[in-house]
Amino acid sequence: MRGEKWEELDVSLSEPVLTTLKRLKFFNMTPVQAACIPLLLNGKDVAAEAVTGSGKTLAFLIPLLEMLQKRPGKWKATEVGAIVVSPTRELAMQISEILEKFLKEISSLRQILLVGGVSLNKDMENLKKGANIIIATPGRLEDILSNHSSINFDLCVKSLELLVLDEADRLLDLGFSATLDSILSYLPRLRRTGLFSATQTKELQHLIRAGLRNPALIVVKEKSNVSTPVNLKNSFTIVRPEYKLPVMIDFIRSIGFNTKYMIFLSTCACVDYLSRIVQALLPSINVLSLHGKMKSKRHKVFDKFRRAENGILICTDLMARGIDISEIDWVIQYDPPCTASSFVHRCGRTARIGNEGNALLFLLETESAYVDFIRRNQKVELHQMETKLNERTVDECLQYMRQIQLKDRLIFDKANRAFVSYVQAYKKHECNLILQLKDIDLGKLAMGFGLLRMPKMPELKGKIVSSFDGPEVDINTIPYAHKQRELLRIKKLNEYQNTGVWVTNSKCKQKQTESWSESKKKKLEKREKRSKRKEKKELKQQSLTTTTKKKRKRINEDDIEQLAKDIALIKKLKKKKMSQEEFDAAFEV
Repeated sequence: MRGEKWEELDVSLSEPVLTTLKRLKFFNMTPVQAACIPLLLNGKDVAAEAVTGSGKTLAFLIPLLEMLQKRPGKWKATEVGAIVVSPTRELAMQISEILEKFLKEISSLRQILLVGGVSLNKDMENLKKGANIIIATPGRLEDILSNHSSINFDLCVKSLELLVLDEADRLLDLGFSATLDSILSYLPRLRRTGLFSATQTKELQHLIRAGLRNPALIVVKEKSNVSTPVNLKNSFTIVRPEYKLPVMIDFIRSIGFNTKYMIFLSTCACVDYLSRIVQALLPSINVLSLHGKMKSKRHKVFDKFRRAENGILICTDLMARGIDISEIDWVIQYDPPCTASSFVHRCGRTARIGNEGNALLFLLETESAYVDFIRRNQKVELHQMETKLNERTVDECLQYMRQIQLKDRLIFDKANRAFVSYVQAYKKHECNLILQLKDIDLGKLAMGFGLLRMPKMPELKGKIVSSFDGPEVDINTIPYAHKQRELLRIKKLNEYQNTGVWVTNSKCKQKQTESWSESKKKKLEKREKRSKRKEKKELKQQSLTTTTKKKRKRINEDDIEQLAKDIALIKKLKKKKMSQEEFDAAFEV
């Protein structure tokens, strides 16, 4: 991945930038940096596609800094010269941290980070103090651009030099297409635009045509013509659903605890549940969890894992894109990702910028066709790895998962939510032609989650789950460890036993339990009634508006006619064509 030295670029870089590059030990350019930097500095719009971990961040930060420094006049405090839009707050924070290292050498420029998790008022106050570079997530940036008149943003971005859309394909995957259109409408057209992504999609082509003027298209591939780095060893292993967790625990124990692992799961609920189990089974290593529903805690967890020398981060695909965490030795894909492109991005968290790395994919016996799918779809060769199954670990995992649920009903709830969310996500999988829910033994899958009983859900209707072997336990006797929550549960349970109606909240509002299909039917009926009421209201409003306009028009015509008659009478009086008595009679005086 390493190429020419920075001094060998066609355009010369400023001393502060070169000094920072040397301090950060970036002595050579990667191919994407060598291709993009001269084009952006020579006034071209750029659309760059390069494999994950190829150094795209510096490919736009360096020209950004050079452009702002080479402007003849000094930047005003509130004058924005560059905006970088990133899909997630973790990636935005990472870009901001790298930029801050360069700005230590460039005191004339200031940056601001605009992401969720921080109050909007605080962001507004910081913006008023001034910033020349904005790093932002699309939702927060659009919110500030469109809803806050206290800052004259049109004036602030009037001199915008560069707009960067980082991980542009991910921005579109997350549904930010309309948001990006809105952001582009507020920005001046006479600017340079850089669009950086790891994959090309049809939606991305539309964005290129809408936001870039005659762009230079750059595609940087590895020598092997694959989507993942050359130094990455991609492997897969076949496991039975009830043995997946024990096999992973034994695998981590065999590799050791003096390294960093990232474990990708399919849903937030799975992360919440399994992170607790893994931490208990592997007490010698720090286990952290991170997913999109954590909101304010995300930054602290992310920062803690980045700074740690070793540990395990259990996460969703939120962390699959653009995140650069040093020394990730193993990426473990506990579940096949929901999209084929996410497979590549997950793997790309290791083997970055020329370093070596390993990725292991866990597949069920019914999922073996996924290997050939990835080879054809993403041009990634997976080599099978034999993993050992220790019966002692199997018993250890199952016993612990059930014991912890019996001690705290909160964990029992989490286990059931994890199983339900996994089944529902699997049913909606992009590769549902080869990964079909009907092929999985759901009884054994539930054993893999350590469930105490099979949950009630539509996906289990008519399914044979005889392979599930649950303990004989009265579920109603499982207490919450939290005392107040347990007291409330007992109160509700007693009410239910007396009345047959489950209390839905602490105010004792009662709701008769009903089937899922009946609930959905009622929801659709409510939606239809609401829609009809809205249409009726709109028609009534239109009718009233039309009647009022006609009435006003009629009144105006009558007034004009009467006024003309009055003027005619006055003229007759002046010309003495009528007497004063006749005039008074005509005016009804």
